[in-house]
Amino acid sequence: MGAAAVSLSGCGASQESAPVVIGSLEPAAYTEPPPVLALPASPTVAADIADPTPLPPNPYADLPLIDGTEWTDAVDGRRLLIYPTAAGRADTYPTAGDRAWQEVLDRSPDADTPGMRDQFHCHWEWARLVAPDKPSWNLEPWRPAVGYDETVNALCNPGGPER
Repeated sequence: MGAAAVSLSGCGASQESAPVVIGSLEPAAYTEPPPVLALPASPTVAADIADPTPLPPNPYADLPLIDGTEWTDAVDGRRLLIYPTAAGRADTYPTAGDRAWQEVLDRSPDADTPGMRDQFHCHWEWARLVAPDKPSWNLEPWRPAVGYDETVNALCNPGGPER
C-alpha cells in the first residue's frame, strides 16, 4: 500500500507548501522494545521499609484499662456503664483501644455489637479527651449502628443525646 499524504496549507509562510506525509497505511514493523534497566535499590529506602522505627514500649501494657462495667436501665432503655482505670484514661498506645474493648467484652459479652463497639471507640478516642474526669462512659445498645464516623459526628450518641 502507498503512503497517505495530507496537504497542509495556510500554516506556514508560503501558501504553496509541499504536501507533508503524516503517516503510513502500511502495518508497522515489529521492533524489540529497549531493555528495561534495573536500578540498584537504595539502601536507605530499603532499610526504612524493612526496619520501620519501632514504637517505644507501652508503659500501661501490663495494667488493666477497664475497672468495671455495669448494666443499668435508663429512660430510653438499657445502658452499659464502663468505668475506665487511670491507665485506661491515660493509655494512647495504638492498640490500647482494642485491648480495652476486649476487657469490656470479657466483663459484658452481650455488649458485642457494631454500634456498641463504635460508641466505645468514640469514647476511647474523643470523649476521654473532652471530659477526662467523667466517671463512666455510657453505651446504649438501642442506639443505631451508623458506623464509627457517624458515631463521632453524633458526639458518640447516634440517635439522640444522652438523657
